Order: sequence, then C-alpha cells, then structure tokens
Amino acid sequence: MDKYIIVTTLCDKEKVATKIIDTLLEKRLVAGSQIIKVNSKYWWNNKLEECSEYKLEFRTKESKFIEIENEIKKIHNYEVAEISSIEIKDASKEFLDWIDENIK
Repeated sequence: MDKYIIVTTLCDKEKVATKIIDTLLEKRLVAGSQIIKVNSKYWWNNKLEECSEYKLEFRTKESKFIEIENEIKKIHNYEVAEISSIEIKDASKEFLDWIDENIK
C-alpha cells in the first residue's frame, strides 16, 4: 500500500520556493503545500553558517517521492538541498482522501 508522506525542502530565495511549489502543484505530484519562514544554523564547508530560509512542506504519497525529488533538483539553487520525507500516521480519512483526489 502506498504510504502518505510530507516532503520537506528549504530554500534561501522566495522566488525559487514559489517556483518549486507551483511546479509540483501544476504537475499534480502534491495535493498541497505550506511555506514557512525559518532561521537556520548549520555546518557548511567546516564553517558554522546562519541564514533565513523558506521551509516548504508538501502532502503527497510515497510513490511520488522520486518524481518530486527530481523536479526540486531541477529548480533548486543549493549545491546540496535537503529533500526528505516523513510518513503521515493517524490522519483522518477525509484528509487522506483529499490527497488521493488531488495527485495524479
């Protein structure tokens, strides 16, 4: 059975974030998305970095992950972008039906 997941990525530019969201929705790879402004701290090239980013979350199914990952990589401006997923557990039937109805 195909699992329901939330795919996450982060971007430093709102324009890139919007293009990723629009592309995934237009291709019906995701049912919906959220964008949240966050402050990030991380190691990069042996230096501690800090910046503002846009966190993107997408509701979809596990079978779409590879296609979503490929589309994000085509658009993303990071050398190494986080593209990860977590499984949705214990969700309402109506919510899961909504995901089913809105992705190809």
